[in-house]
Amino acid sequence: PEIHRKWSLRASATGELVMDRVKVPKENLLPGVVGLKGPLSCLNSARYGIAWGAIGAAIDCYRTAVQYSLERVQFGKPIASFQLIQAKLAEMLTEITKAQLLALRLGQLMNEGRATPQQISMAKRNNVAMALEVARTARQILGGMGITGDYPIMRHMMNLESVITYEGTHEVHLLITGQDITGISAFV
Repeated sequence: PEIHRKWSLRASATGELVMDRVKVPKENLLPGVVGLKGPLSCLNSARYGIAWGAIGAAIDCYRTAVQYSLERVQFGKPIASFQLIQAKLAEMLTEITKAQLLALRLGQLMNEGRATPQQISMAKRNNVAMALEVARTARQILGGMGITGDYPIMRHMMNLESVITYEGTHEVHLLITGQDITGISAFV
């Protein structure tokens, strides 16, 4: 069944696929795939794409905040001239750049066949969390205008709130990273 009246990811159809007692004939099985290897490889590709997509949302929010801060005048000068606005913009750009470098390096490792699912998981978690924080900061810079449909900030925030949970929640990705660090699974 399709999900209606959603506030996020509105451009895509979202639904639930329910299968009960499904049998797949042997000739229809994926060749050379045993267990969850096939589905998990798709999951890793999706997570890698999400890591880059989150950067795109963050960049749009950042650019919107920069432009708005240059045009919005308070006390006779653009708000871009205020220290706290400049600090927020500098932090946003720094976090975006770090996320870009993480995704770029991960892409290099993928091209070399050396990327691990744990690294992909880390990039998805980090970049989505970063993008959500950049969107929130951009919304603060825009003040009341940040919640209007005149700017893309809230659309990105709502989408990122969904993205942070699909293909594995923020917490699941922390546990994947933690297991990679310690060698001990914390999954129960």
